[in-house]
Amino acid sequence: MSVFSTGLDTRENIRDEVAIVGVGEAAPSGSSGRTCEAMGLESVAAALHDAGIAPDEIDGIMISGHYEHQLTPALFRAHFGTRQDIWLSGDGGAMTYAATAPYSAAMAFRAGTARAIVNVFAIDWATQMKRAGPGPAAYHREEPMKANAEVPFGFIPQPVYFAHIARRHMAQFGTTSAQLGAIAVTQRRHANHHPGAVMRDKPLTLHDYLASPPFVDPLRLLDCCLISDGAAAYVMVPARDGRRRRQAPVSVRGIGYARSEAGPYFAQEPDFTATPQRLAAPAAFSMANVAPAEVDVLANYDPFTIASLIQIEDMGFCPKGGGGRFVEGDRLYFARGRARGGLPYNTHGGLLSHGYLLGISHVVELVRQLRGTAANQVVDPRIAVYGGYTGIDAATLILAAEGV
Repeated sequence: MSVFSTGLDTRENIRDEVAIVGVGEAAPSGSSGRTCEAMGLESVAAALHDAGIAPDEIDGIMISGHYEHQLTPALFRAHFGTRQDIWLSGDGGAMTYAATAPYSAAMAFRAGTARAIVNVFAIDWATQMKRAGPGPAAYHREEPMKANAEVPFGFIPQPVYFAHIARRHMAQFGTTSAQLGAIAVTQRRHANHHPGAVMRDKPLTLHDYLASPPFVDPLRLLDCCLISDGAAAYVMVPARDGRRRRQAPVSVRGIGYARSEAGPYFAQEPDFTATPQRLAAPAAFSMANVAPAEVDVLANYDPFTIASLIQIEDMGFCPKGGGGRFVEGDRLYFARGRARGGLPYNTHGGLLSHGYLLGISHVVELVRQLRGTAANQVVDPRIAVYGGYTGIDAATLILAAEGV
């Protein structure tokens, strides 16, 4: 049995205290030569315009404290020509923090620290890797225990970890390559109809998927995420201020967080097919007072198809081991209505086909879905869920449309 802990304390009930009122992106791409600072500012400008908020109203910025070249108050003021004091938090950005940032924002609103907060994340890994830069595997190569006890045995990088997880899931539960392929194919179909997706003009069928060679067996290259440049941002205000903004506010209904006691060491995880979503998701659903069956749109951090499948199980959308049957065919396609048993999933294309912005663009997509302005619009969605996951930890964010 895996051992998980709650980690970050998100037990305080913040239901309906925070509204997301603006979203924006610097479109994901391959190697572009753009800097993180420039892309971050572009996405923030788009989010402020979307919200109808003047730059001098922003008094809080949330970024990821784990990544270099993120937005700072000084850069914000210089770019927008403002002079206000700005609270800065490193507990924002993407991955699990894309889900938990509204919790930190709620605490700031309660304390009177800020009144309008933008959460922003930018990444330039495609440009870095073209220049033989560090890319996403750098942490795993450099972490001391991994460098000495995993790397020498070839247990690196991330595709190797998740190939082991996929093989275990296949052996334990009978999951098939075609079921993993259904996730890749569905997300590519979504990207084909999304104007901002990197893989917009590259169709993919299940036949194409199954005909492609193994990459790290049993994963194919098509099971693996893109490497991208890009940025995204969303603006948060206290819920009572949300209706005074340009867009219909999207309410933060619930948040949960948990982490693995094994930390980043996949080789030490005793239950290889489990994720900390086992604890994070139930906590979020409890806070929101909704059940998985009530969710209209789901977006998960999807670096690999198997990561999608095991999170769907651990979040309670199907029994453990039933993920393969749950995702097969077109049940995750956005036009597959809930009345027919489907669950629209990563309707922008996700990390696999939209762009690798580490999950923050998933939240942007869900906000657009709940407003009714998404490119692949689900019919009348009311509840949307984002699941962030890094292997080390997981977080669940539950959002609700205005009036729900």
